[in-house]
Amino acid sequence: MNSVQQQINSLREELNQHNHNYYVLDNATISDYDFDIKLKELEKLEAVNPEFFDQNSPTQRVGGEITKNFTTIVHKNRMYSLDNSYSKEDLLDWEKRLQKNLGREDLEYTCELKYDGASINLTYENGQFVKAVTRGDGFQGDEVTTNIRTIKSIPLVLKTDFVRDFEMRGEIILPLDGFRKMNEERVENGEEEYRNPRNTASGSLKLQDSGEVAKRPLDCLLYQVVTNERKYKTHFESLDAARKAGFKVPNTITLANSIDKVFDFVNHWDQKRHDLPYETDGVVIKVNNLQQQEELGYTSKSPRWAIAYKFKAAQVSTILNEITYQVGRTGAITPVANLEPVQLAGTTVKRASLHNADQIEKLDIRINDTVFVEKGGEIIPKIIAVDFAKRPDYSQETMYATHCPECNTALIRTEGDAKHYCPNTYGCAPQITGRIQHFISRKAMDIDGLGGETVDLLRKEGLIENYADLYDLRVEQVIPLERMAEKSAQNMIEGIEKSKEIPFEKVLFALGIRFVGETVAKKLAKHFKSIDNLMTADFETLISVDEIGDRIAESILEFSNDLGNIQLVNRLKSYGVQLQVSEEDLASQTDKLQGKVFVVSGVFHQMNRNELKKAIEDNGGKVSSSISKKTDFIVAGDNMGPSKKTKAEDLGVAIISEQEFIEMIN
Repeated sequence: MNSVQQQINSLREELNQHNHNYYVLDNATISDYDFDIKLKELEKLEAVNPEFFDQNSPTQRVGGEITKNFTTIVHKNRMYSLDNSYSKEDLLDWEKRLQKNLGREDLEYTCELKYDGASINLTYENGQFVKAVTRGDGFQGDEVTTNIRTIKSIPLVLKTDFVRDFEMRGEIILPLDGFRKMNEERVENGEEEYRNPRNTASGSLKLQDSGEVAKRPLDCLLYQVVTNERKYKTHFESLDAARKAGFKVPNTITLANSIDKVFDFVNHWDQKRHDLPYETDGVVIKVNNLQQQEELGYTSKSPRWAIAYKFKAAQVSTILNEITYQVGRTGAITPVANLEPVQLAGTTVKRASLHNADQIEKLDIRINDTVFVEKGGEIIPKIIAVDFAKRPDYSQETMYATHCPECNTALIRTEGDAKHYCPNTYGCAPQITGRIQHFISRKAMDIDGLGGETVDLLRKEGLIENYADLYDLRVEQVIPLERMAEKSAQNMIEGIEKSKEIPFEKVLFALGIRFVGETVAKKLAKHFKSIDNLMTADFETLISVDEIGDRIAESILEFSNDLGNIQLVNRLKSYGVQLQVSEEDLASQTDKLQGKVFVVSGVFHQMNRNELKKAIEDNGGKVSSSISKKTDFIVAGDNMGPSKKTKAEDLGVAIISEQEFIEMIN
């Protein structure tokens, strides 16, 4: 290594350390002037020696690069959302579920403050920062690497031996002081103030000019290491190591060896949260042991090993001006309260869902009432009560809508259903548009180049009336549409054509059968193998399928007996849409484990836990999270919980090794 390169590397290391001391440890070890002098020296050296360029150099944090379009990236590991709890009873119920699943009572937890910002996923390889992707919908997000590089509390090169390749999850936040200063500047410039720190932080990540991002006082608090390496045994240990490696992991994270200690943490920060330099809306509680986390696994939406406790929400009162009604894709009618605009938790609230007729009746909500509104962990504000002392003398009881607000069809309401419905399935515009939008969505047919506004435009122009019509569209029909260029039209048609490759389980979800969500669609596809088998099944056959109850079975029968739906399905078949399980998938499925119930416990070496579960299901077996009399086998890996083993032995459940299971299915 020559002397110039050594000088460059030495300056980089020194400046990185000063950045860490100031932005992570809050302990400045050099004056701003001296730091700037050294940074300029490094910039000069790098300019005349371009062969030593490093994208992770401190000089690259100033930004300046323009990003016109943010690339959508599929997450290597899904970013789940958390289940919310609003009472200590909820936490106790959660602990009981944990103890039941793990077969032990002595659990240890970590307690972390839930910061209100924009979730981010940082990827590191060989100790170097590689890319940053927003949470998006949890499955995929936008790459914002250039903008993230400007946040000085995020290390670009790690200080210590950590894990080689990993993802670091955290929250991009805007400290309250920084937010106030930004708004003061905007007021001075005669500009409108930013509404709240969270939205401002989130919006900052999507600015096209990274130089503008660099000017904003963004910070990043990290809370989870995602890696296949088994270097650490606990979540707390991994975060402590991450902190030593250079990450800004909050010092407020605390170990709790009982649920009572969790309550102590919650009570403390419920009082002290207003003293923090950041916005926080609750506490996240996690099972500390990483093996236990793995064993607990995930539901379709969230990890079983973590839960969020939300602090009591801010509440405001305002006037209810009007009740209007929205029509969903299934024809479900949702009443909406149109409110006198009011500030709530940093945003202006104008509307709130009233859910259904029963809710309006229960709360006795009337037009011109003064109502109490809160967010309570919900994205959509909700009315929780009426201030009857302020009710006007001329008040009249609310009469729920009797006809569809869009097509004027008389509404129906079946016994036991909370919702009213518009039965005009094929003639009600919001239902038509909603079903097509659901059909094209990412979790369904995932059609690129086609969004909700375009669907509505295609319908209004008379080009489509249902989702099958999409496959008749041609480029020359689409080009004349408003804001539609030739390239956009071509991308849309190509996206529609490519959707013919989408597997059957997703197509089944896309059809929009009431009560058939992603998980149910997978179970039905696995069991019936084709749409023909499903649509000809009787009630008894349907309810015999695992987790298919009366309501879902009745909904499938209603769909299958409708002539319009039969015609749509037949059209999709004729276009080549996948309405049966592929031969490749069929080849990997057997009935070797038919009717057998398995529990997977411990750490495995030849297959990971998800691969094991998939192998069980592909061979006709069922995976359960807890041991009972119905359990046939426990596939036991290393470090299986002793109480689980005892319970299995007491119930006479066979315990087999990973290798024995593999031999069972081969």
